[in-house]
Amino acid sequence: MRTFRMAGEADAQALLDIYAPYTEGTASFEEGPPSLAEFAGRIRDISATYPYIVCEVDGEIAGYAYAHRYKERAAYRWNVEVTVYLKPAYHRRGIGRALMTRLLAMLARQGVRMAYSCITLPNPASTGLHAAMGFTEAGVLTDAGWKNGSWRDVIWMQKRLRDAPGTPEEIVPIGKIDVSDLLGSEQK
Repeated sequence: MRTFRMAGEADAQALLDIYAPYTEGTASFEEGPPSLAEFAGRIRDISATYPYIVCEVDGEIAGYAYAHRYKERAAYRWNVEVTVYLKPAYHRRGIGRALMTRLLAMLARQGVRMAYSCITLPNPASTGLHAAMGFTEAGVLTDAGWKNGSWRDVIWMQKRLRDAPGTPEEIVPIGKIDVSDLLGSEQK
């Protein structure tokens, strides 16, 4: 049984346990895991406006996905950057796709126009997931970051979530829209 729900600060340790190994590799450009307090603060701050979703499999958190504002300048406010992380035991089981499907649907309801994802190369699993979700390549930044003794390239991928002819309406915070149909349990 898979259950999808919004994350909360009480999930910080479980989500940090999933994220920490990614900081040791090259998938994250953080050079080590943040503190528990910092990670809980990130969940709190992001969740005030954007979706932060967890997937539990038989009561165990298998992965999570979230979105955050793409850039701080006002003109970018209709865009987000999306991220998904899974425990290795849950890779290639459809959980990343299920999380991303829900995340993108929630963002579209909020009024988000474009979703972006920055992926360290090579990462065929992540670029494949994003391509399968309709993301296209926006560009590659060569030697974008120094991590684990080498310069790393990153690919930016993008997906239009909705058109916005004319002046767009402001983004609606996630807590002010109904997403209950995207949460809950399913058999898998």
